[in-house]
Parts: sequence; structure tokens; C-alpha cells
Amino acid sequence: MILIADCGSTKIDWCALNNEKVEKQVFTMGMNAVMLTEEEMRQRIADQLIPELGDIASEITAVFFYGAGCISAEVCGNVARAIRANLPSAETVEVYTDLLAAARALCGREPGIACILGTGSNSCLYDGTGIASNVSPLGFILGDEGSGAVLGKLFLGDVLKKQLPAEICAAFLDEYDLDLLGIIRRVYREPQANRFLASVTPFLSKNIAVPEIHELVLNAFRAFFRRNIKQYTDYSKHPVNFIGSIAYYFADVLREAAAAEGCTVGQIVKSPMEGLIKFHA
Repeated sequence: MILIADCGSTKIDWCALNNEKVEKQVFTMGMNAVMLTEEEMRQRIADQLIPELGDIASEITAVFFYGAGCISAEVCGNVARAIRANLPSAETVEVYTDLLAAARALCGREPGIACILGTGSNSCLYDGTGIASNVSPLGFILGDEGSGAVLGKLFLGDVLKKQLPAEICAAFLDEYDLDLLGIIRRVYREPQANRFLASVTPFLSKNIAVPEIHELVLNAFRAFFRRNIKQYTDYSKHPVNFIGSIAYYFADVLREAAAAEGCTVGQIVKSPMEGLIKFHA
């Protein structure tokens, strides 16, 4: 039996797979492998995952863990040791970045372009086995075009600088119970500003028919294609596939942006787990 993990900062989706049969699916608190020590990760797994797995924990022979921040040998080693300490029956423990999870889930064993469009954004050219090329996302200050954090950043800037219709600005501030000082505090003084910025995107989705909001989202997505996808060799020969909540909920505008930039959109899915199950089954 194998265990697949799709790990984000908010939650981890664990799936125990026996050949093609899903034996158990468990959700635990997310963890950023860069921010936690090996011991902290070991304890979280012991407290949250192992009790949920119950008797099948001893039947796990391989673990495939995909997580944000798992990009260095040191970090991947810490995660692997934390898993082995809790699942000693696992002869194989492999740790990969969430970008490879997206590529495997979206493209399987065929070449293609795979993207993540959620709180942050990322992309890669996948050769059917591994990541052949990656344009660095750079985070929401320098990059992350099209992400929830960047959409929120652009929208809040327009709200505070009165670039949007007055009724839209008023409706947003009222619905989210925010004012200038509250927004400044959340962005510049409190931790996880990217999550706060991304938290306003449901308002954008609900009001996407407003021309100014539609244009804001469309231009952000076009920037994602221009500054990321078009950097890959022969990008026009591959469909561009997406995983993530922003891609999923703004799919129509995303396709519009792709067409405007001469790109073709392939799959758009909210979560990689279904594709990872197919890949590993």
C-alpha cells in the first residue's frame, strides 16, 4: 500500500492507495517544510496523521510526499526522516516539490506545460518524467503573476486609490469590514500578507461582470502568460494546464487571457490528488 501526500501551508491531503483502490483519505493541518524543523514535522505527523490512518499505517510500504518549499536536499531530507520515524514499514519515502505534483497530475507521463494558480503561482515545462524548465515565480512582491495574492494586491491598490466605481469600493470595504488603516496593518505589519491578499478574491469572482474588475483579472492573467509561459521553448506547441483555486474559479477569464496571448489552455482542475492517484496507481 502506498501513501500520497499533497501538502500545502493550509492543509495536507493524504491518500492511502492499494493498487487502484483508495483505502483512506485524510486531511491534516498544513505545514511549510522550510519553516518547520524535522522534529516539529515528526510530531505533527504523529499527532494528526497516524491516529487517522489507524491499523493501515503498518501496511504502508511507500510514501510519495509533494510539498511547497520541498526544493532542496536538506529540506526534503528533513521531511523524509520525519515520515520514516512515524511509518517505519515504508521502505520507500520520496519527497518532491508541489510543482512536480502539478505536472504529474496534469500531464501524467506525457510532455506538457503545468501551472499552479492559487495563493501563489508557478509553472514548468514537463518532459514526461521531470521538470525540464522552470521560470522562477519570485513571490507576490516580484512575481507570482495571476495568483490570488497578486490579484488581491492589485484590487486593494485600486480600491484605496479610487480606481474602481465608488459603489464597488464601498461594497467591498463593508463586506470585509476593512478601512485604509486595517488594510495597511494586514499587509505591512502582520504575518502572511499573501494569504490576506488572496482572501479578497471571492469578491472579485462574485463581481467579475463589473468591467473594471474583469479587466484587472484579465490583465493579471495575460501577464502570467507573457512573463512565464512564453519563456518556454515551443510553448505554443503544448497545451497549458492548470491546478489551483484561482485557475478553477476564474477559468473563463483565464481562457480569454490565453487566447489573447496565443496560448491554448488544456486541463483546469482544483486539486492534484485525483491526477496523482492515476499517476501512482
